[in-house]
Amino acid sequence: MSFPTDVAWRRLATQHLLRPRLTDPAAVVAALGAVQAQDYPAAKWALGQRTAGATDADVERAFANGAILRTHVLRPTWHFVTPADIRWMLALTAPRVHQANAGRYRELGLDDATRRRGDRTLERALRDGRPRTRAELAAALRRAGLDTTEQRMAYFLMHAELNAVIVSGPRRGAQFTYALLDARAPAATPLARDEALARLCAVYFATRGPATARDFAWWSGLTVADARRGAEAARPELARATVDGADYWYADGPAPRRTRTPAAHLLPNYDEHFVGFRDRSAVLQAMGPAAARWSAAPPRHVVAVDGQLVGGWKRTLHRSRVDVTLDLLAPLDAARRRAVDDAVARYGVFLGLPTA
Repeated sequence: MSFPTDVAWRRLATQHLLRPRLTDPAAVVAALGAVQAQDYPAAKWALGQRTAGATDADVERAFANGAILRTHVLRPTWHFVTPADIRWMLALTAPRVHQANAGRYRELGLDDATRRRGDRTLERALRDGRPRTRAELAAALRRAGLDTTEQRMAYFLMHAELNAVIVSGPRRGAQFTYALLDARAPAATPLARDEALARLCAVYFATRGPATARDFAWWSGLTVADARRGAEAARPELARATVDGADYWYADGPAPRRTRTPAAHLLPNYDEHFVGFRDRSAVLQAMGPAAARWSAAPPRHVVAVDGQLVGGWKRTLHRSRVDVTLDLLAPLDAARRRAVDDAVARYGVFLGLPTA
C-alpha cells in the first residue's frame, strides 16, 4: 500500500462509497458504527450514497421506524446509530462526554441533583409511549420547576440521551421528537469496557482505516491510550503498517483495485470520509494552497474525486428541481468532470428531483 494517495481510495471502498452493495440504510449505519448527523438532511445523503438504490424517503422511513436512531454519542455531537449498538456505545463513551460537558454544566447551574431531576422529568413525560417535541418536553421541565432558558434545555436533553433515558423518535412533520430509549432499542447484555473498546476500534479501523490512534481518539472522544489498547485487542481483525513513524491500522485483506473510471462524490458537510479523522491530509492532496484552511474542517459540502477533496458544493431546493452549485478548487480533466456531473445526477435521483 502506498501512502498517502491510496489511503483515500481505500477509505472510499471501506466506507461503502466506491461500490455500494448494502441495500438498507440501517445496515450502512451498523457497518460504520456511527455516522455524524447534526445536519440531518445532509446526514441522510451521507447514508444515501453509501446504500445501493436508496432514496431520501428510504432513509427517512428507516429513521421514523427506529431502524436508525439519532442521539449524542461519541464526542458530544449527534450521530446515527442502530438500536443494537446504542447501549454499549453510550456506556463506553458517555462518561467522557459528561467530563467534556462538566464546565458547561457548572456555568448553567446544572448540578448533579438538577440533572437527575431533569432525567426523571423527561422519563415521566414520555412514559405513556407518545413521542414529544423539544417544545413539549421543555414545557414538562418548566412545570417541574426547572429552568430551560439559555442552553439549559439542550443540556437537559443531551444528559438524558447520554444516560440512556431518551433517544430520537419519528419526526412529526418537520419537527424532531424524542422517545424513551427503552421503547426504541431492545435491552442488551452490557459489555465489559475492554470488550466494547475492542469492538469500537475494530469497526472504526475496518471502515476508516488506514487511520491512527489519534484519529480514533478524535472520532470517538476517547483517549489515545484507549485507542492503542483497543486496536491491539482487535488485532485478529486488523492489520498495522508503520509509515513515517506512525502506526496505521486498517482491515486486513487486499487493497481495492483502482479503476480507470474516476469516482466522484458530492459529500455532505461532516461526512465520515473526512470528519472522522484528526489528520485529514490524505484527502487534501489535490487542494493545493487551499488545503491548509480545509485541514481543520471543510467549511461546507465538498466534492471528492477518487477520494480527494477538489472543491465545494451547495444546493438550492425548488418545488420541481434542485440546483447544485459547484465551486471547484482543483483542475479536472474531461473524464473527472463527467464523473462529477454523474455525482450531481445521483443526488437528484436520491431526492427524487431533476438537477440543474
